[in-house]
Amino acid sequence: MQNGQVPKGVDRARLQALAPKLQSLSSSGFSKAAELAVSRGFAQALKGTGVTVNAVLPGPTKTEALAGYLKSRAEQSRMSEAEVEQEFFRTARPTTLLGRFTTPEEIAEVVAFVCSREASAISGAPVRADGGVVQAIT
Repeated sequence: MQNGQVPKGVDRARLQALAPKLQSLSSSGFSKAAELAVSRGFAQALKGTGVTVNAVLPGPTKTEALAGYLKSRAEQSRMSEAEVEQEFFRTARPTTLLGRFTTPEEIAEVVAFVCSREASAISGAPVRADGGVVQAIT
């Protein structure tokens, strides 16, 4: 876009509706891309040393902070915490296959696995622990 002009074939209303979502996703997307690039770079630098480097990519995880937010949201909306969680996955993460938040313990188990001897053939890889949110096959 130059001078605020919307390119031909682009619906201005849709573009404006997407703008807040794109802003919130862009910082997350950039930081994940940087994490992947750094981990891949370290893996390449450590090639042949027996040290593996990977990036664990967690999805929506029920941390203490998130649990507090869900409780507050439930009180404000007069819904149960379970209903607030269901609403989140229905509206904000409809692609999830797990249908619930992962726990910090589940993420820790994935990290422990990636650090184990059983994962010695995995290096320079993104390892998703996202409950199936991402639809890409990569």
